[in-house]
Amino acid sequence: MATVGTAFNIARGALDADQAALDVVANNTANVNTPGYTREVPIWEQNDAVSFNGLNFGTGVSMSGPQSQRSRVLEQALQQQTQTQSASSTRLDALNQMQALFSGATGAGSSGASGIGADLSNFFQTFASLEANPADNAMRQSVLSAAGTLASDFNGAASQLATQKQSLDEESGSVVQQANALLENIAQLNLQIESQSPKADAGSLEDQRQQDLTGLSQLMGIRTVTTENNGLTVTTMGGALLVSEGQAFQVTSGQSGGVAHYFDSQGNDVTADLTSGGGQLGGLLTARDQDIPQVETALDQLAYGVATAVNTQNAAGSDLNGNAGGAIFTLSDGTPISSATDLAAQLAVGMTDPAAIAAAASGAGSSSNANAVAMAALQNTGVVNGITATAAFSNLVTSLGSLTSEVSSENTAQQAGLTQLQNQIGSLSGVNLNDEAAALETLEQSYQAASKLFTVLTQVMTSALNLGVETAYA
Repeated sequence: MATVGTAFNIARGALDADQAALDVVANNTANVNTPGYTREVPIWEQNDAVSFNGLNFGTGVSMSGPQSQRSRVLEQALQQQTQTQSASSTRLDALNQMQALFSGATGAGSSGASGIGADLSNFFQTFASLEANPADNAMRQSVLSAAGTLASDFNGAASQLATQKQSLDEESGSVVQQANALLENIAQLNLQIESQSPKADAGSLEDQRQQDLTGLSQLMGIRTVTTENNGLTVTTMGGALLVSEGQAFQVTSGQSGGVAHYFDSQGNDVTADLTSGGGQLGGLLTARDQDIPQVETALDQLAYGVATAVNTQNAAGSDLNGNAGGAIFTLSDGTPISSATDLAAQLAVGMTDPAAIAAAASGAGSSSNANAVAMAALQNTGVVNGITATAAFSNLVTSLGSLTSEVSSENTAQQAGLTQLQNQIGSLSGVNLNDEAAALETLEQSYQAASKLFTVLTQVMTSALNLGVETAYA
């Protein structure tokens, strides 16, 4: 049956529970500015009742926990949104850099990728000028000079793209190193959580692990599965194992085709998996292996279309010496052009003698300008997959701009979604000092009530010990 001693025990338990809850509030307040900290709340539990003569007598309350205010669903959604947004943001940076190569001011002073459009117009214009005086050596020299400028700017554009690709390649290697370090951290935290709190929330340890998972999601695409003992299994989006319980499996690299490829712990090439998975690594690899090669191919096709058309037309006429015209454009080593592969990087002017320009029609005298007219007309001829050279270059720049705009729009929408998720998690898991102040006041009142009960019980005990004689108690 209930006794005064039982009442004392109930009051003492209430004081202990209130004090523990006050410690939770104090810890929340102390960590209000700690990145990744999840607000904790006390969990109250009724103590087991005592049964006597068919009656149940309560034995008070105790605090279990504390319990972190986290949502696994929101954390998973944040993880997925983070890797998606990070991928598009990284890819957008690369596209903006590539677009800048082609969007410089055009004109006589332009060079590199941005000067190709003006170079094409200027090159064909020199043939139009040559029409007026086909035997003039200075006019012929201006044709070769314009051809040299065009070839040089094709080379510069290809070099700039290759440099950017190499930079992305090196950056992807750095990202993989950072990811491997986080995988080790997650594996070690798994061990601590599994040993200290296999069946319940692990508080700050889980906060640290979630911080590392968020950081890892920024770097690469991952999937996570919670194990029975509160650990985590981490894989790539394609299923390659990265973390299992307390063991991390490093991503390694090796060269293939002049760029880094990445391999899982079993030696499988997971580059395509990491490319489509998301995160910074996905964005870097997409730009390196898809976006830049697409522009390089278009640039090579443009160079091939112009060079072969000009060489073919020049061969159809006669030079100043009455000979058939030779190739104006060659590869940088002097060999003839045979394909578009890597041509922008290797395009060169192989002709050194202005007299070798075939301005005259085949078999005609030096005063003939028929072939110069035909060469100038190439500017308005579909020499690149059925369209003009200037239109092909314009299409290249426009397509690049459209892709950049598309990725920018995607990134803006993804950033909005990410911000919304962060706000939701902050509302649930973040520390609000006003809420903590209200909880503190409630707990203080509860503590005071339990203390008052001690006072009342002490007065009762004093009166009982004095056999009912009124006794003053202070």
